[in-house]
Amino acid sequence: MHEEIVLSREVEAIQIPSGDSITLPAGTKVMVTQALGGTYTVATPQGLARIKAENADALGIALEAEKNKLSAASEAMAAGDVEKAVWEQLKLVYDPEIPVNIVDLGLVYDCKLDKADEAISVEVKMTLTAPGCGMGPTIAADAQSKIMMLDGISDARVDIVWDPVWNQDMISEEGKMKLGMI
Repeated sequence: MHEEIVLSREVEAIQIPSGDSITLPAGTKVMVTQALGGTYTVATPQGLARIKAENADALGIALEAEKNKLSAASEAMAAGDVEKAVWEQLKLVYDPEIPVNIVDLGLVYDCKLDKADEAISVEVKMTLTAPGCGMGPTIAADAQSKIMMLDGISDARVDIVWDPVWNQDMISEEGKMKLGMI
């Protein structure tokens, strides 16, 4: 991290903080500023952008076999604790500008599971650190995608809510430590 990389090919990305889709051309010089939760935040000549793990090769980064790793979520699923597995997956979702997951940031307000026969639907209510954040839909989609990676989940919905209003007191102790607040 923090060394200049030249993109080896054209890459689709999300501009931060607007959330707009952009295309970074091959040959663009970038610097990885954050690599968490399977995404890469890069500084470009036009500002910050978020690149998905599936495009890591353009950065010259070899993908780890994240799906094959025995994670806390897969351990929870194996033990039959679906709710814990969902929370563990949500801990893999990061705001591209903050190196703390959305759970430890206190952004996830509620997680409900509805089990009907063999199908499990998940409904998550979350917020953002600021109402004007253009990355909200991207972060919510990332959360939904991570939940849907779990075997047995048939549907996942992630809604952004504004009540209660988020504040720094909602950050977990672990999150505050990562941010240097304690």
